[in-house]
Amino acid sequence: MAAKIWIILAAVLLCYKGECQEAVLHVSNGALHKDYCLVYNSSWSNISDSLSDAVKYELVNLTSSLLCNEGEVRPQKGKALAVMRGTCAFSQKAEVAQKLGAAVLLITSEEDMPTPSANDSEYGKVKIPLALMRYSDFLDAQKVFPDKMEVQLFAPPIPPFDVSIIVMLALAVFTVGMGGFWSGAMERAKQNTGLALSGGEERGDSGDVTLYSPLKVLLFVVLMCGMLVLMYFFYKWLVYVIIVIFCLASASALYSCLDALANAVGCSKLNVLCGERSCSVRSLLLAAVCITLAVVWGVYRNEDRWIWILQDLLGVAFCLHFMKTITLSNYKICVFLLSLLLIYDVFFVFITPFLTPNGESIMVQVALGPGARGEKGGGSEIPADPSPSYEKLPVVMRVPRFSAWAQNLCVMQFSILGYGDIIVPGLLVAYCHRFDVWIGSNRIYFISCTIAYCVGLAVTFVVMLLSRMGQPALLYLVPFTLITSAVVALSRKEFRQFWAGTTYQVLDSSREPLLPDGEAAYPGAVKKC
Repeated sequence: MAAKIWIILAAVLLCYKGECQEAVLHVSNGALHKDYCLVYNSSWSNISDSLSDAVKYELVNLTSSLLCNEGEVRPQKGKALAVMRGTCAFSQKAEVAQKLGAAVLLITSEEDMPTPSANDSEYGKVKIPLALMRYSDFLDAQKVFPDKMEVQLFAPPIPPFDVSIIVMLALAVFTVGMGGFWSGAMERAKQNTGLALSGGEERGDSGDVTLYSPLKVLLFVVLMCGMLVLMYFFYKWLVYVIIVIFCLASASALYSCLDALANAVGCSKLNVLCGERSCSVRSLLLAAVCITLAVVWGVYRNEDRWIWILQDLLGVAFCLHFMKTITLSNYKICVFLLSLLLIYDVFFVFITPFLTPNGESIMVQVALGPGARGEKGGGSEIPADPSPSYEKLPVVMRVPRFSAWAQNLCVMQFSILGYGDIIVPGLLVAYCHRFDVWIGSNRIYFISCTIAYCVGLAVTFVVMLLSRMGQPALLYLVPFTLITSAVVALSRKEFRQFWAGTTYQVLDSSREPLLPDGEAAYPGAVKKC
């Protein structure tokens, strides 16, 4: 299971935002109304920014015509014309529509829709608003409004800040905090049962793994780099492997989380005899629920309108289970792992665009998929089919951008944070809580490191909004969390213990322990000589 989790962790992603040229076509007929996606050129067509200020036009269906010359149709003064895309340029269609007296030109398209453009000399000739819409949307509008359609065009401004960022921040901080708390609670439970270990790599009944070797950490990072590069070159095949692994891992992780929650609230297992064995009804019900949710996600994973809720639920469980299962033995290993992953993140986000033929970073292209225009925010075309035609890796938390109404009509827009940006600092937060348990402090390390993570992530979002481009979150999260935890240890004069990761270490050749009483700080600890 740990190997599967590390494979999925290889793709790390951040929020990404770009400028678009989307507008809204508001179709009405009396009390009935419906909105559709439009693509326009803001430097070419002047469209109102609110529905209340938008002029209402009668829509005339001329989709049987390409409108490349005046002789095709009769004059349509003051009306909005809907024509088919093809044969002649957008500007030529607009000039013909103007000569016919039309007030608006809507070009329906069966192909992907780019932002309308023309030669510099043609921009000044077109005086009426011009926009593209999906032909499938036009057919839908005809079914909804069979008798008469009145249309209004408007492009609501998109504020740089979206509430989804606050939701994402809260989701990430909650996951990191709960993961760290759970890891500390597990350490306290081991302490109470005399199973606490002073270090090394051991595997208990729960399957937990403690990383103590820098060499193994280095191998993990190298494998992650290799997996990311393989995904870049063989995405269309390996993506299905990752999807299957995610379904299995997330179902197992969700079961672990729900089972721990049931134990915490004192829910009875209600054992029943199955032949010679005893079966837990609670376990069977939880397993059925977890498997069902994972299967539902797998079947409906491309339904962007609602599946993000289930993906985030499974993602939170996945991250929590990871932080509980994989533990770092000391601060030295934390520094080594987080520093290597910081370099990994920065390299694959900022450096690889200079190495790829399309100028796209390997990290973004792998994590979002080769056709993820709507989430990258930087594409130039709106797909003719709003349903995704590509598979995406389930390695990110996704929250819809609530203020991007016009854009969401065209392609669902999301604020995104990679699982790695939660798990990697979360491992340090979990170590801090375990250290609190070892020395008996009042969770000072855990609380301070969690606050540092929250501040670091907030700074990441601020920089992203100001620069209007994606940022490698670990570039901010790693320094904030590492420096904060080190400062706390230095101020409490516990840095050598914090660095070594055990409460009983050798000072020098005299082999005197760090603790003045010469005893370990928790029952069952093993002295190191």
